[in-house]
Amino acid sequence: MARKKQYIESDVVERAMNLFWKNGYETTSMQMLEKEMGINKFSIYSSFGNKHGLFLESLKCYKSKTKSLFEDFKNGSNGVHDIKDFFYKSVALSLKEGNHKGCFVTNTFNEFSEKEDEIINEQMSAFMDNLKQIIIEKLKTDTTKDEAIITKQANYLVLAKHGLAAASRVNTKEEIDDYIEMIFDNI
Repeated sequence: MARKKQYIESDVVERAMNLFWKNGYETTSMQMLEKEMGINKFSIYSSFGNKHGLFLESLKCYKSKTKSLFEDFKNGSNGVHDIKDFFYKSVALSLKEGNHKGCFVTNTFNEFSEKEDEIINEQMSAFMDNLKQIIIEKLKTDTTKDEAIITKQANYLVLAKHGLAAASRVNTKEEIDDYIEMIFDNI
């Protein structure tokens, strides 16, 4: 008879997500995960297969936690203002409870950009493509812009979002607010 889990899987995945978010995939050891999650290696391997499987579950957890942020962004009807609002809300999420750790997806995107991990890279590309597509749709609400300028501005904003994620790890709120304001002075 299989043993009953002595933990709530969603809780331990969230704890793992926070650890991966703070330290990155490579720097996070199994011992660190055991300590943070409050379960042993056997339980981690039994539930998630390995560290990589746990990391994939952590990405799913993050996506579920940011789902409403993206839905609000996608469903907004104020064009460029929606993008700016999304930038501010993204920073607020990354600074929640004083956790200066940037955006988990951007951190992962940066860490895995040169690794041949097809599963992670596929997820990161899908996330970034989705973000860019939402930005394009918001920019299209300004009918004075042609397709070429919309593409350039979308590329600029995606790159600015990456920079914002990095800045939120080390810069003050005032500096970040100034950065966001300057981004949108150029749009």
